[in-house]
Parts: sequence; C-alpha cells; structure tokens
Amino acid sequence: MRKKVVIVLNILMVICLVTGLGIMVLRSGSEGELLTSSGWANLKYYTVLSNIFCGVIAAVFLILRGKTPGWLMTLKLAAAASVAVTFLVVACFLGVLYGHRYMYLGSNLFFHLILPVLGMIDFCLLEETISFRKTFFASIPTLLYGCVYLGNILINGTGEWPNTNDWYGFYRWGLGGALVIFAAIVLISWGVACLLRFINLRVNRPAKNQ
Repeated sequence: MRKKVVIVLNILMVICLVTGLGIMVLRSGSEGELLTSSGWANLKYYTVLSNIFCGVIAAVFLILRGKTPGWLMTLKLAAAASVAVTFLVVACFLGVLYGHRYMYLGSNLFFHLILPVLGMIDFCLLEETISFRKTFFASIPTLLYGCVYLGNILINGTGEWPNTNDWYGFYRWGLGGALVIFAAIVLISWGVACLLRFINLRVNRPAKNQ
C-alpha cells in the first residue's frame, strides 16, 4: 500500500513540475518584479532549479517502476533536501518579509509549496533506507548553485537593478557576508537531509522489525 502511495506522489510531482513550468513560461512577468523574471529567465532561481531536479528524479523513479537502487536513493534525498530548503526559506523568511500570499501565486504555488511538500513526504515514505554518510551528498546541489551564483558575480559584477546578477541581494553585505549566508544555507540543506533520513528510518523500522 505504501509503495502505491509513493508512486502516486511521484506522479503528482511530475504533474506539478509540468504545470508549474507551463505557468512560468506563459506568464507575462518582467525582470523588474520581485524575485521573478519573464519565462525561461526564471531558470536562474534556486527555487525553479530545485523543483526541476525533484521532478526529474521523480520521473526517473517512475521509469524504473518504483525501484530505488542506491544511487537513486541518494538523488532522492538530495532532491528532497533541495526543495525543502526552498520551502523553508519561503515559509520562514521570504513569506514573512513580502507576505505569504504573494509567495504562493501562479507557478510559485507549485514550486514554493505543493511540490516541495510532496518531495519531502515521498522520501520519508520510501521503503528503502540510506546511510548517514550519504546525507552529505544532499548538500552538493545547493553548494554548486552557491558557487555558480557567487562566481557569476565575481566575474561579471553585480550589475544594476533590474538586470542584476545578485537577484537575491546576498552580495549587499560584500563577499564575506554572501559566503556566510550560502554556508548557512548549505548547512541547512544538510540538516534537513539528516532529518528526512531520520524520519525515513523511523517509518521503516516497524516494517523491518516484523
């Protein structure tokens, strides 16, 4: 029964990704709007990339007919941790600053809320477990994004709003401040991965003891 639920969750994640991307591409946003761009330009945001990552891994899971070899479990955890970071940053930080209603409009309803929640629940319900050392791999996508984000600023400069390379505004405190912020986010992604692994182990413990 649980495996069927997980399959349904993965189908829903793929549907949410396709729907969110469709709304994102067709929307008439502009570069001047807060934390939004027009069409495919939104691919620069961690939110969109983390959701694409999670949705693609869900599609791979379905292609493999629900099988989760070790490499896929690692990617599942990395994807769940990535969208969890998106969910937490929006719910606890951006939503407080700009209003939660604004944060869940249009494609953001899928990318900030629905798909991340599905991704976290999905990993917790998987019938396979993962070793602790693999939780460190879950932070790699966030680390890579931070390196590209800061690297782009160092090479091309911050630019002027709305055509800025510092669309999150982390560089306003200088390189040191930006490094501290991204280090904290990477640590959060690892902490979330550890929490998801813990819940997954707790869910699987009764079944393994039977």
